[in-house]
Amino acid sequence: MSPIPRHGLRPRPNLAGAKLAGDRRAGTPAGTPQPFAPSRRASVLQEPVLVLNATYEPIHVTAVRRALMLVIKGVAQAEEHNHDAEIHSAHASVKVPSVIRLLAYRHIPQQTRALSRKNILLRDRNTCQFCGRQFPAGELTLDHVMPRSRGGASTWENLVACCYACNNRKGDRTPEEAGIRLQRRPRPFTLHTSRQLMRLIGRHDAKWRKYLFY
Repeated sequence: MSPIPRHGLRPRPNLAGAKLAGDRRAGTPAGTPQPFAPSRRASVLQEPVLVLNATYEPIHVTAVRRALMLVIKGVAQAEEHNHDAEIHSAHASVKVPSVIRLLAYRHIPQQTRALSRKNILLRDRNTCQFCGRQFPAGELTLDHVMPRSRGGASTWENLVACCYACNNRKGDRTPEEAGIRLQRRPRPFTLHTSRQLMRLIGRHDAKWRKYLFY
């Protein structure tokens, strides 16, 4: 870590060129291409981070990349870190956060999130709502439970995550006509849904559990 300059501010790490600690292998000359480093770095930067309000209320889940930017900008501070993982730049090393807290209170309105493909996949936990299997986001599409050709609207209650196999099987029919069944009734993405997802993800990170009391 570079020393603190006289004006008291630490240099901001350049995350675009950041490297994970331990990427350089023993005996590998400097500048030698390392084909596995980018994928490892990308995977760490996309890991989930729990976001707390200034009151320690859990309000959101974001990715490491976004969490680091909030900390660097002085909007949030890290409350828990992800083991000994670090992000390195030319001027600084930053520990990877597991939980961050906003420094200023943010009012969270009691309303649903914006209707989008990303939020529907998040609500449905990247799980096909017909066969019940979990897939990467790129292997899922959105399906209208009531087909658009029959007046089905693009709403929270009529859109579900669906794998391509089930989507092709269902076609332009209702689930009943196609002989398949919905895993659960689709609902809007509310704050309650967000907290359920936080608890689900938190099962794999012990550092989250003491904050998930809502």
